[in-house]
Amino acid sequence: MTWATDAAVAVLLGGSLGAGVCLLLVLVPRIGAPSLSRRIAPYIREATDPAGTTAWNLLGRAGSAALEWSVVFARATRGAARVLGTSEGLMTRLAQAGRPADPALFRARQLAWGVAGAAAGALAVVVLALAGAFTSPSLLLPLAGGVGAMVLCDATLTAHARARSARIADELPTVLEFLALCLAAGEGILDSLRRVGGAGSGELTAELREVVLDVGTGVSLPDALAAMSRRMRVPGLSRAVEHIVAALDRGAPLAQALQAQASDAREEAKRTLIETAGRKEILMLLPLVFGLLPLSVVFAVFPGVFMLRLGIG
Repeated sequence: MTWATDAAVAVLLGGSLGAGVCLLLVLVPRIGAPSLSRRIAPYIREATDPAGTTAWNLLGRAGSAALEWSVVFARATRGAARVLGTSEGLMTRLAQAGRPADPALFRARQLAWGVAGAAAGALAVVVLALAGAFTSPSLLLPLAGGVGAMVLCDATLTAHARARSARIADELPTVLEFLALCLAAGEGILDSLRRVGGAGSGELTAELREVVLDVGTGVSLPDALAAMSRRMRVPGLSRAVEHIVAALDRGAPLAQALQAQASDAREEAKRTLIETAGRKEILMLLPLVFGLLPLSVVFAVFPGVFMLRLGIG
């Protein structure tokens, strides 16, 4: 056995022993049972402090331990945010993906992904060493795994943001027509938004429910709509919000404006679909060229070849 194999066996056995000891400790009633703070915090936190910052002081030693862990987590979150950085683009992507607008929390999650990727890379190194295929470049696997996991976490957020923005753009014409119908029936704009938000189950209706909640807490309707537009950064939604705010300021009829915006949104969706089809024309030909065409050739040629081999015809 080489030194790499010996080290891999030591890491594997030590990790297995540590995991087993941790699992046994969790089974101990005094350690594995929920703490006093976890049992009573849901009943007193809302009554004493909605933010949950002072309720732990009422819980004695258990509360102090929980507070220490919360402080450690907060420091780790801030450290991850300082190391990886935060930006307005990250805030926009978080809002578009429908996640809490907390860059520090996302950076902490990204750092956790990196640690998990590094652990997976280290496990791969151990497996290679045990299999006798260990080489010096294998030592880079933990680093590559950590960096790859962090990049994958960021790419996943970007993909979710784009997918949700596309769904909002698809839902926009229907929602605008529903709003126009409610306004034409005699309801006010706020009641129409509340009705559409309660009746719908899509991404845009969820944002409308947020707007209604903001208005209920004292924010003016134009400001709430503008905040939603800035948060989502969807072009069609931004134009619709601008027209709604302008109609509210000038006292113009909203039903006709929303109908026009719905028609424009549908036309834009058609243009986008045609442009996407034009850009992906070659990709759409791939199944035909590499799938259906070879299969047709096989069905046309194989019977003749088979008959020639048999000497028939």
